Amino acid sequence: MTGGTTSHRPSLRLERELQRAGHALVAGMDEVGRGALAGPVSVGVVVIDQECRSAPVGVKDSKLLSHQVRESLVPKIRGWATAYAVGHASSGEIDRHGIMVALRLAGTRALAALSMTPDLIILDGNYDWLTEPGRVGLLGLLEEGASLAPGGPAAPCISVRTMVKADMFCSSVAAASVLAKVERDAMMVALAAEVPGYAWELNKGYSAPEHFAALASHGATVHHRRSWRLPGVRDEPDHAAMTAR
Repeated sequence: MTGGTTSHRPSLRLERELQRAGHALVAGMDEVGRGALAGPVSVGVVVIDQECRSAPVGVKDSKLLSHQVRESLVPKIRGWATAYAVGHASSGEIDRHGIMVALRLAGTRALAALSMTPDLIILDGNYDWLTEPGRVGLLGLLEEGASLAPGGPAAPCISVRTMVKADMFCSSVAAASVLAKVERDAMMVALAAEVPGYAWELNKGYSAPEHFAALASHGATVHHRRSWRLPGVRDEPDHAAMTAR
């Protein structure tokens, strides 16, 4: 990244434009964990109404922040946003249905967990992975015993606007990125305590030398994305051994 890009401060400029166009409740949405080798993919959503002032100082793309700063921003974001939520899709769902459907599952779960329905979603990137092709129901894609939102229905159809680098320009998207990153990181630290040896407390399931070394020595766990070409894993691990880990 260039210095000009990384120094850019997100604002509510686009959110305000969309609100003036008639979308009173604008939501920013972003994902984390898409490129990880293990753990869930997570999607954050932050809703902004017309009364919200500027985002808390320091809010920007979570990748540009230290973990201490991200964690300190979470209570500030929660106090600032009109509504917020984070949804997840497991490694098993990624293996079973592919990363795009898993992203849709996680995003739909986040939306269904909100206390209100946004009028429009700003989605980071240039591809709308949230809108279901043909509005095919997601319930048949879930893991056994899983749901889109405990006690709640699937989220309704909502208009989506994609924007490349929205996490650098839109405060709502940057805030959603921070919430998703902090929550997913905490999940990976907890998994590291259950399944030691892969240093997930450090690498959060992403590519890293210690992660590669553990894969080569111990193979993949049930929390790895087994359908992916995992570094150091030559053959498909034994399913029984995977389940036992």
